[in-house]
Amino acid sequence: MRLETVTLLFTDLTSSTRRWEADAARMSRTLEVHDRLLREEIEVAGGEVFKHTGDGVMASFGSASGAIECAIAVQKAIAAHNADEPDGAIRVRIGLNAGEPVAEGQDLFGSAVQAAARITAYARPGQILVADVVRQLAAGKGFAFSNRGRVALKGFPHRFRLHEVRWAE
Repeated sequence: MRLETVTLLFTDLTSSTRRWEADAARMSRTLEVHDRLLREEIEVAGGEVFKHTGDGVMASFGSASGAIECAIAVQKAIAAHNADEPDGAIRVRIGLNAGEPVAEGQDLFGSAVQAAARITAYARPGQILVADVVRQLAAGKGFAFSNRGRVALKGFPHRFRLHEVRWAE
């Protein structure tokens, strides 16, 4: 078991259940594009994919700014894909948190991981939400944030202050 501070990035492909039900073959192709775009951007940014969640990924980064840069690059790559393939549009929500997860084998566990997943679930399609700790770690790095206030995340006794990362399509 190793503990080190990392920034966790979760993604979620929105409406995936409905899309699987409507046309499984088409959704399978969409997921292939989704996975390729995410893995490319995560690799370029120096992140490590720890798990595929079925309709998203969990990745870890050694720096908050690297994770934010990756999240922006993912949303821009998806926007470019959607401009070229409007019939195969992909919408992804992204959430980031930082902390010291427990690493066991090839997976990460703990409250930092759970919070990152809950932040992702709180995001809208196309949105990048970060916990306040991530914003603080990336202070002075040129990112634009909008305060989204304090929210209650399922299972946590305290509220989290979230910020939206502003990015242009």
